[in-house]
Amino acid sequence: MKIAESTALVTGATGGIGQAIARELARRGASVVLTGRRAEVLEPLAAELGGRAIVADLSDRDAAARLMDEAGTVDILVANAALPASGLLTDYPLDAVDRVLDVNLRVPVVMARLAAEEMVSRRRGHLVFVSSVAGKVASGGASLYNATKFGLRGFSLALREDLRPHGVGVSAIYPGFIRDAGMFADAGVTLPRGMGTRTPGEVARAVTRAIERDTAEVDVAPLSLRMGTKLAVLAPGLSARVQRMGGADRITEALAAGQRDKR
Repeated sequence: MKIAESTALVTGATGGIGQAIARELARRGASVVLTGRRAEVLEPLAAELGGRAIVADLSDRDAAARLMDEAGTVDILVANAALPASGLLTDYPLDAVDRVLDVNLRVPVVMARLAAEEMVSRRRGHLVFVSSVAGKVASGGASLYNATKFGLRGFSLALREDLRPHGVGVSAIYPGFIRDAGMFADAGVTLPRGMGTRTPGEVARAVTRAIERDTAEVDVAPLSLRMGTKLAVLAPGLSARVQRMGGADRITEALAAGQRDKR
């Protein structure tokens, strides 16, 4: 669909990837509605882009419905907000488990449910879910994060089929390791030699490309990582062994340590 002259709601807009998505949508002519928890970041960004800011904490179970009501009619929804969830499941208290499941999976489902109703009636709209390569590749030390991102992938693909006859598009974006901003960058983890990264701007351009072309899935990762996702789909047992040999456990341990204060 055409992005220009559309209204786009972006969640998680205070993070580096969310900011890049918001700027790219605005650059392409969308009126942006931005949401996040940090007003001191959100409001200046909205002013810069000529958009609206709605401060919301999506870990509150009623926040998603309130947000959609306050945002009003939207043509594009980009569900980008997420909590890091690296680490062993047994390290998480139950309230932290609920918070991750709510923000990473329940909130995108609820927002899609509310947005889709109006989109179907107008036969116009696009839903974008920012997942992760962790939605295709299971890794030790990331079971909770994998659960939410695998769930988001299945939801997106199935919802795409449901909404296709009504002229509403659905896409999922799968970033790999993103440098300069985002959960991985904030954790300060050093990757093994040869394992590449991508930028927030590349994620943002993948989002707009998916909207304009109505693409089901877009991977934002180097070729080696994209090939790894294909192996994980075809042979998950072999993929797990390859990851162990490549030291993936050290990466997830480092991520868990670097993200512990953001659960």
